[in-house]
Amino acid sequence: MGEQTFRWTDPEQVLAETAGLSGLEYLQGMMKGSIPPPPIAVLMQFGASHVEAGKVVFTCRPSHATYNPIGVVHGGLVCTLLDTVTGCAAHSTLPAGVGYTSVEIKVNYLRPVLHDTGELIATGQVIKGGRSVIFAEGNVTTSAGDLVGTASSTLLVRPKPAG
Repeated sequence: MGEQTFRWTDPEQVLAETAGLSGLEYLQGMMKGSIPPPPIAVLMQFGASHVEAGKVVFTCRPSHATYNPIGVVHGGLVCTLLDTVTGCAAHSTLPAGVGYTSVEIKVNYLRPVLHDTGELIATGQVIKGGRSVIFAEGNVTTSAGDLVGTASSTLLVRPKPAG
């Protein structure tokens, strides 16, 4: 029987300590390791490998821990990666004190993922920025370049909740 243990930093504490950072500064700090990743990233074993204004890249290595009942990696892992990179691409364009929430995401799954598929590379990019709504697209590929899934996302821009 497999086992997975993980530890994370309290996300509310991290957000309080980084409230003065723009979205880009926050994501750059997370990528460099000076800001702890959110618990979902630790649980699902993904993280940022590239961050710039309007574009991010995350990597993830799937494992048996993410399998579904039919013997492949659950589509929720790929969807979570796509939601993450489209959201973070949007976040990278926002000033301090401004956040976002996903309004909708449309995902297309193009091929199954197995534990031995290897590293997944998820890229998100803002297609149209805005002060109230941001549109972003994302894709997930294998390290060999095979397209696994795509997404389009609409994100609502809003003030961050007071901590």
